[in-house]
Amino acid sequence: MYIIRRAPNNPLLSPIADRQWEARASFNGCPVKRGNVTHLLYRALGRPDPLMSPGGLSTIGKAISINGERFHDRKQFIVPEEPWEKYGCEDPRVTYFEGQYIIFYTALGGMPFGPNNIKVAAAFSTDLEHVTEKHLITPFNAKAMTIFPERINGKITVMFSAHTDEPPAHMVIAQCKKLEDLWDITFWEKWHADFDSHILNPLRSDHDHVEVGAPPIKTKDGWLVVYSYIENYFSDSKVFGIEALLLDLNDPMKIIGRTRGPIMTPEENYEHFGIVPEIVFPSGALLEKNRLDIYYGAADTVCAKASLNVQDLLNAMIPERHSGLVVRAKENPILKPLQEHAWEKRAVFNAGVVDLDGTIHILYRAMGDDNTSVIGYAGTKNGVKITERSPEPAYVPREDFEIKKGDANGNSGCEDPRLTVIGDTVYMAYTAYDGVHAPRAALTSISKTDFLAKKWSKWSKAQLVTPDDYDDKDACLVEEKIGGQYMFLHRISPQLCADLINTLDFKKNRVNRCIEIMGPRPGSWDSKKIGIAGPPIKTEKGWLLIYHGVSKHKTYRLGAALLDLDNPSIVLSRAVDPILEPVDDFEKNGIIPNAIFSCGIVNRAGTLYIYYGGADTVMCVAKMSLAKLLKILTPDNL
Repeated sequence: MYIIRRAPNNPLLSPIADRQWEARASFNGCPVKRGNVTHLLYRALGRPDPLMSPGGLSTIGKAISINGERFHDRKQFIVPEEPWEKYGCEDPRVTYFEGQYIIFYTALGGMPFGPNNIKVAAAFSTDLEHVTEKHLITPFNAKAMTIFPERINGKITVMFSAHTDEPPAHMVIAQCKKLEDLWDITFWEKWHADFDSHILNPLRSDHDHVEVGAPPIKTKDGWLVVYSYIENYFSDSKVFGIEALLLDLNDPMKIIGRTRGPIMTPEENYEHFGIVPEIVFPSGALLEKNRLDIYYGAADTVCAKASLNVQDLLNAMIPERHSGLVVRAKENPILKPLQEHAWEKRAVFNAGVVDLDGTIHILYRAMGDDNTSVIGYAGTKNGVKITERSPEPAYVPREDFEIKKGDANGNSGCEDPRLTVIGDTVYMAYTAYDGVHAPRAALTSISKTDFLAKKWSKWSKAQLVTPDDYDDKDACLVEEKIGGQYMFLHRISPQLCADLINTLDFKKNRVNRCIEIMGPRPGSWDSKKIGIAGPPIKTEKGWLLIYHGVSKHKTYRLGAALLDLDNPSIVLSRAVDPILEPVDDFEKNGIIPNAIFSCGIVNRAGTLYIYYGGADTVMCVAKMSLAKLLKILTPDNL
């Protein structure tokens, strides 16, 4: 698991209207350090020239910075001079290699642009002030070439995207003995004759597309390559994301690790809007101690930067490292349906939990053959082994808004309870559903004394909390008032919302605001919709929120975010990867396959007990270190 944090000064570079050569866009920047100074080479797009380049001419600009964020002294660095670059120089990738700076870039040699005139070129510099020589590199269509910063087993190694404008494009590796081989057509003829043996293929689908991003960075675990991954590339629903590969130090053709999805996708306004909207494209990276800075182009208009903890990233990429963060109980499932109880013979799942008087009390959703949801009770002393289980429900549908209507075997009832203790009262928020109208959040309560005595008849009369005309569920109360008001979390699909309310008497006024906390992330494991798991847990770093996310393939997973202590509608950080996903058979197969869904988490002496439903059929639990999770969500170096 890891988080990514965008630079507060983003965008780092924006177009400047009174400079013709970068008046339209300044993007796709690649940094390199020279001493303490960061030099950022970037693609600059000028105003349209109706005689030369109706879309604007691309050249390569350069800016410098001491801190890697505030850049100045912007100037043109590489401009078209040769016939093979007459119509533009794009997307530089710069590396210091054997005493000089090598800048690969895309050379546009004709119009209209196409496979025959889009190729890779290279410029050389010893001081990043002057270009000493240029060469056309590939005799065939290619882009995005970069060189590894040192020889691998004595060989110069380059990586690039081949045949990008005559799909399918491929990410490829080439190795040679001397730099001059790179502009020798006979070298490329021989290399291309065995083209398939040079392909690196990280594609998850033939409908996707990849392109080389930043120059490779050497780590102790392997060569780290940040690259562009585009889902649904050949459709109108493409999603641009940034991902990473880890290549073997001695064999760059061998992939030894990779991110399981995008590190980031467009979220900010400068990524949503621009010349080409909805794009984040990685073009460079720097490793600063244990911090990886990814420089990227946003919406083909501006340069931006995002940072992450590189060790957390590597741990997430190497399979044997990321498997131990969350530990499932070996006793799973801890609760199964009981055939002798008609009300829970089909499924027991999705439990709210509260830790009182040395017992973790589990109120779980249960269903019988008629698919009416009721709430059952179980208790555990050690968090795993069930020491008590009631033969009768703890809560059943009582109000008209949750009594079954319509199909006698359709879903209805009281679903997915979430428990919050405030003072001497236990509050239970749940989803009320009558099978006909939209699901809505309801709230009931019971005194702590009656709860511990299991006097279930003492539950207060349930009230609807959310409006009648909205599918509004996944609700809970936050355990403390925020600014003197109660905070109620809820989910209006697909996003997680909050509302601040003065009273818990909903007879006259229900929740009527959706203060958006966070939403789905396109291309990610939580791309379709999200909602809370249990109520957030207060920590010294912030409110820890475990939440569920649903992918486009309808897989339910759990993720983690950290909310601001004073205003929990502000997200301080959000893990890129899920913390728990379906693995075991009882998580993959059931009433709803491939589903891990939680309504309750308990913090016991720094260990999180995450209670979750498996495939909407059984109850399970997993344990996780709170300290480790908070360290990931609040890395020191970001």
